[in-house]
Amino acid sequence: MPRPEVSVLLPTRNNASTLADAAGDILADAGVDLELVVIDDGSVDETPEVLSALAADPRVQRIRTEGEGIVAALNRGLAAARAPLIARMDGDDRSHAGRLAAQRDFLALRPDVQLVGTRVLAEPVEALGDGMKRYVSWQNALLTPEDHHREIFIESPLCHPSVMFRREVIDVVGPYREVAWPEDYDLWLRMDAAGMRLAKLDRVLFSWRHRPGRLTFTHPRYARERITAAKGAFLAARVRAMGRPLAVWGAGPTGRRLARAMEPEGVRAAVFVDIDPLKIGRVVRGARVVSPDALSPDAFAVVAAVGAEGARGLIRAALCAMGFVEGEDFVVAA
Repeated sequence: MPRPEVSVLLPTRNNASTLADAAGDILADAGVDLELVVIDDGSVDETPEVLSALAADPRVQRIRTEGEGIVAALNRGLAAARAPLIARMDGDDRSHAGRLAAQRDFLALRPDVQLVGTRVLAEPVEALGDGMKRYVSWQNALLTPEDHHREIFIESPLCHPSVMFRREVIDVVGPYREVAWPEDYDLWLRMDAAGMRLAKLDRVLFSWRHRPGRLTFTHPRYARERITAAKGAFLAARVRAMGRPLAVWGAGPTGRRLARAMEPEGVRAAVFVDIDPLKIGRVVRGARVVSPDALSPDAFAVVAAVGAEGARGLIRAALCAMGFVEGEDFVVAA
């Protein structure tokens, strides 16, 4: 059988009511030679019957696992996938017409990019809190590789089931991992650390559907402290590469959390920075709080660690005005 252009990995568990639509979106995407690898991870509903009907299409490959979890299911799918491009899909989302062809064509034109997502529509609107709305808006604003590299320590910058990546990514950084934080964010962080470039199409080509019980809302891997631990593990390596003592701009909860998350990696804050005169002179995690006047590019590598987006913009501007270069002298995190 000829090798397809794209292998689409679709792990599912108990998505019988939505799986036919999700898989149908992929199979109906015209202009792409694809295979759909569906990993049924221990479903106890009518998912097997839905898959039997879908398997009438010879492009559908079925794999059965016994409730091993998302990471094991994805890696089983990777092992079975035959194409040089790997795309993702979930059993309760919708992929828009033309998505796969647009991503394939983008990667063909951009050999410098290893992964491309799309802008997404989060729905239903009534299921979304204000925090999720802000997150999706922030994520959708990141398009270029430079955007994703700059913002990767704010939050996970991509909707996992919307992405397509080159198979050699896995050859270089390894497959999905069982870690304490989300497996997709872990992969993006490993790719970024390896110098790989992530991008996003400037088109809404995916409907990210949210429902009660979705892992994004319920699994312990998505708790704030787990996400912070992921950032700390990789942020510490970025700081070490700068080769200077660490200054954490932000003596509040966000800065303290990130400083603590970097400590197991051997990186400790030399100073904290704050503009609040009531905080200056205090000691936080064994480091003195200083004013921004104490900073210079030759003395410190800076992690700007504040939660509010507006404050991050002000700190960026202030550091640049002081001669710091983002990515070389400072990183923004949240």
